[in-house]
Amino acid sequence: MKKRKLIALFAACTLAAASLAGCGSSASTESSAEAEESAEETVTEADADADAAEASEDQDLREINVVLDWYPNAIHTFIYTAIERGYYAEEGIKVNVQFPSNTNDALSLVAAGKAEIGMYYQHDLIQSVANQGIGLKSIGAIVQSPLNIILSLKDENINRPKDLEGKIVGYAGTALSESLVKTMMEADGADFSKTTMLDVGFDLMSSMTTGNVDATIGCLVNHEVPQLEEEGFDVNYFMVNDYGIPNYYEAVFLASDDMIANESDVLAGFLRASKKGFEDFKADPDGCLQILLDNQNEENFPLSKTVEEKSCEVLLPLMETADAKFLSQTDDCWQENIDWMLEAGLIDKAVEVSDVKTDIEF
Repeated sequence: MKKRKLIALFAACTLAAASLAGCGSSASTESSAEAEESAEETVTEADADADAAEASEDQDLREINVVLDWYPNAIHTFIYTAIERGYYAEEGIKVNVQFPSNTNDALSLVAAGKAEIGMYYQHDLIQSVANQGIGLKSIGAIVQSPLNIILSLKDENINRPKDLEGKIVGYAGTALSESLVKTMMEADGADFSKTTMLDVGFDLMSSMTTGNVDATIGCLVNHEVPQLEEEGFDVNYFMVNDYGIPNYYEAVFLASDDMIANESDVLAGFLRASKKGFEDFKADPDGCLQILLDNQNEENFPLSKTVEEKSCEVLLPLMETADAKFLSQTDDCWQENIDWMLEAGLIDKAVEVSDVKTDIEF
């Protein structure tokens, strides 16, 4: 690209010089026209050379498909920053970002060998490995603590799990959400049987704002809260891990056992480049967020700049803490969640931490 710009600049200077030298002369005008034609040919050739060089460079890169958990939003800013600034390319990698067409694509496509890396959820990974024997492992934690909340409109006066007694709680129909609510209520001395769980699919916010449910579980503190506030709603919320739920990673990068065994160097390069993208994100949230906004999927998930700015403010302190570096993960966090899921009946058998998590040196 630099070569192309230099040649174009040289051609422009040649044209300017020819034009100045030929003022007032028809012969000079012809000479200028010839110079312009020659310059255009030079630029065209330069374009072709640069395109060929870029194509050749791309052919030298290891292409990997990375399936996101959802359409682009603030949590993915570091990935798009690393792509835009060439950090993956520096590691010999070309990242093709894919959006899920089904909710579990990030897990199922990696398991099927149709993608190299997925961005998914800790509990779902444990469940898939324990119940189905899927050969996947986490290679890095993206958010060091939950973003999941119990969310309600302020008028409902729901401030703690005990306040859910006699209420209708909307959820996306997963056993995990039911277990979270049950554990939280029991930890707060409440009777879960007095709460009605209503499957509302993905209509978590609308079911609440229209009064179909009193509260929801599954909305995220970094997204739905600022979005509802931007729409003029006053809300209450509390974090799921404030009551009886062990701390867990909201999102992780996962890869197949085969990829880990045979191409750990590619995974290490991906993690290194991702960390560089995150460092830029920390240093310049606004600049990196603009990269994300330029890559948003407006057709399916248009973004509000103000909502994503607030999302970044929430995310950055949770993606890396004083005690946990970005992408780090501990055996204790995985073991505590395996134990809780077994106790809650979410998994059929206990699994070893080494079955669901691996440490890639990067």
